[in-house]
Amino acid sequence: MKRIALFPGSFDPFTKGHQDIVLRGLNLFDEVVIGIGNNANKQRYFPLNRMKYLIEDCFQYEKNVKVITYDDLTARIARELGARFLLRGLRNTTDFEYENGISQVNRYVYEEIETVFLITSPHFAPISSSIIRDLHRYGQNVDEFLPYSLTEA
Repeated sequence: MKRIALFPGSFDPFTKGHQDIVLRGLNLFDEVVIGIGNNANKQRYFPLNRMKYLIEDCFQYEKNVKVITYDDLTARIARELGARFLLRGLRNTTDFEYENGISQVNRYVYEEIETVFLITSPHFAPISSSIIRDLHRYGQNVDEFLPYSLTEA
């Protein structure tokens, strides 16, 4: 059976830390599906379709990485994809507390799903999408934190 992992998030924007989790996830899974979810509680900073295109471009040579967008419960999308794993990155204990609750609810929705946590590589730990958005909003170049260039995009 093919081991498919869904890596869900708003990815607003998708960072080098996220890219690192996907690449490391490919060592564990046959396929990683990056799922850009539409979070009703968040107003997007970067347009969804633009981010999908930029992420697809980052992984154009990785045949085992796919990128989708969705507007549903993550666990239901995982079931539709045949994904038995959710892939998540943890930067710190605050991330763990937040992700732990979500993983319990995902198991409630889809009993066969397992959440796999990867600890963020140390040099990516201080990077967060919200910090990058704030820097970008005020005119700071953020390309060093991203696996693509916003200046060229």
